[in-house]
Amino acid sequence: MGGKFSQLFIIIIFSLFSRYNSLEDGPTPYFEDVVSAGYDPQAYPSYFTTIQHANFEDLISQTNQLQTLGIITSPSTKTVNVDDFGATGDDANDDTQAFVKAWEEACSSKGEVVLEVPQGKCYQLKPIRFSGPCKSNLTLQIYGCMEASNDMCDYMEDRRHWLVFDEADNLLIQGGGYINGNGMIWWQNSCKINKDLPCKDAPTALSFYKSKNLMVQNLNIQDAQQIHVSFEKCNNVQASGLTVTAPEKSPNTDGIHVSHTQNIRITDSIIATGDDCISIVSGSQNVQALNITCGPGHGISIGSLGSKHSKADVSGVTVDGAKLFGTTNGVRIKTWQGGSGSASHINFQNIEMFNVSNPIIIDQNYCDQDKPCKKQSSAVKVKSVVYKNIKGTSASELAIKFDCSKTHPCQGIFLQDVCLQKQGDTTAKAICNNVELSEMGIVCPRCKCMSITES
Repeated sequence: MGGKFSQLFIIIIFSLFSRYNSLEDGPTPYFEDVVSAGYDPQAYPSYFTTIQHANFEDLISQTNQLQTLGIITSPSTKTVNVDDFGATGDDANDDTQAFVKAWEEACSSKGEVVLEVPQGKCYQLKPIRFSGPCKSNLTLQIYGCMEASNDMCDYMEDRRHWLVFDEADNLLIQGGGYINGNGMIWWQNSCKINKDLPCKDAPTALSFYKSKNLMVQNLNIQDAQQIHVSFEKCNNVQASGLTVTAPEKSPNTDGIHVSHTQNIRITDSIIATGDDCISIVSGSQNVQALNITCGPGHGISIGSLGSKHSKADVSGVTVDGAKLFGTTNGVRIKTWQGGSGSASHINFQNIEMFNVSNPIIIDQNYCDQDKPCKKQSSAVKVKSVVYKNIKGTSASELAIKFDCSKTHPCQGIFLQDVCLQKQGDTTAKAICNNVELSEMGIVCPRCKCMSITES
């Protein structure tokens, strides 16, 4: 028994370090870029750091977990390599059909299957829809780079998507590689950059649609044509260890977009883009965003909700442990006049802000158009929102703004231990219109309006 256990231990150690070395030879780990930006990578330790410090008894259980995640494969696992289907990773060649064929092989196989994108290569891809359901428990290991075609004609059939995973249940995507949307040509042709151009859709780089039991981890997604990562009509999602980056002035490049999705947990991720770091819109329930580093960008937003007289419902959102650097907004709820529905049971807590222009904002009069929006009586209701242990600095004089509807005031807004100062240690201000507000602990700045009730 002792001899078998020793052999097992040697195999485990060899497997761990073999895989670890292959990762080291691949794309640069995401936190090297973060260090250069002034962040501390120790806030986001890798799984291997945990293993390095684990004791002997924990090693076996962690190995089982790694095998479940696909980092260590079992002897019965089938590996499908995109190169075996004609992919070259050469800038001069289009690898789209090779990826389609490799997906079809992996998806149609039974059992445990790993679809591998090798390290050291960058594959040029036109729009692809990876369709399920699959017969296999599929892991997509991205060690190399997947780069979008920069020919806008390639998107004539569908201008809204580049890589789509459609009804791909029980899917794990990981590997430390890069997904590059090659978005420059799209940004240059955006109506937000050039006002003389008509406003048109641009592709989302990575979309998950009608999928459940998803795990997306340890990836670098950069320079999306528009939104970087979207979860739409999904259920049971874990997204962790993601680095999402695009230039600060790139238009509409939301980091992670959540729509009509339930039970999603986004953790330990760094997002620096030209729009919302995380945007949560209608139909989303039980959304957790934990340990998020955001900036530059437009902050963490719920909404916009209720545009074009639509009904919108969002509930059960928790943002816990975020750090925001130089964003145009901090934590925001934004709704259009004329809509209906509600945004409720929302918690923003344990958040640090550094030089954020609008740290806390509820805007029920949101209007993102050139012409002023008409005053309307209906509104998406905002209720049961908690702000707890939020500290930092505001780039503007106005640190807290609750601009709520006269006909549907914000209800159950609660602040506890919230302290925001204007950058430079000067006093900030708060404006609160049509809000039912209660406070506990130290709250600064404090609202001055007739609708406040204190406890």
